[in-house]
Amino acid sequence: MPPETVTAPSAQVLAVCRVHALREDEGPVGVTAIDKRPVDGPVTVGPLGLRGDVQADRRFHGGEDKALYAYADEEAALWSAELGKDIPPGLFGENLRTLGLGTTTAVVGERWRIGAAVEVEVTSPRIPCSTFARRIDEERWVKRFSDTGRVGTYLRVIRPGPIEAGHAITVVHRPAHGVTVGRWFSERSPADARLLHDAHAGGLIRLCESMLDAVQTMLARTDAEG
Repeated sequence: MPPETVTAPSAQVLAVCRVHALREDEGPVGVTAIDKRPVDGPVTVGPLGLRGDVQADRRFHGGEDKALYAYADEEAALWSAELGKDIPPGLFGENLRTLGLGTTTAVVGERWRIGAAVEVEVTSPRIPCSTFARRIDEERWVKRFSDTGRVGTYLRVIRPGPIEAGHAITVVHRPAHGVTVGRWFSERSPADARLLHDAHAGGLIRLCESMLDAVQTMLARTDAEG
């Protein structure tokens, strides 16, 4: 089946965010780079993310499969209404705040063109952690964030180049398996695991290591249970 090209002329990058300053943190590393803030002008993005950005704990953050974290402004607006405070770009530690394009609703393996040059690929949902909870400072934040399923997505950089606020985003490929980042995070099933496994095995998508491990574990458990 040929790739599906989806035009979304209103979809764009609302803000490009990178680390403002390392902050002290109670986690094992002692510091966190979650304090991301919008930057002006173009920023070069490569296989490991935005130039000038860092990740403090690279056991769980960063790397080629999590080069960028994207979150939709529409979902941030829902949190703003629920919490009664502003959720500006970067507050959730995202590198890209999108407008007019879902991130949690993106299909695993979906590809976006950003601006004229950059191409990225949807890899996996964001797993909230205690550092994120300390950043937001809301009661039972990890559970609340998880329960909504509005988790955003990590991205792999396929083609590097400059990106900046206002750049258009076009979905240039959407895999036929249909498993979205949000569905896998909130409602994963053996059927979804099989869809992702077969798409990966057939070379239609390239699952990141954490997703592949989760898929294989679910299928092995399902087979063992008969």
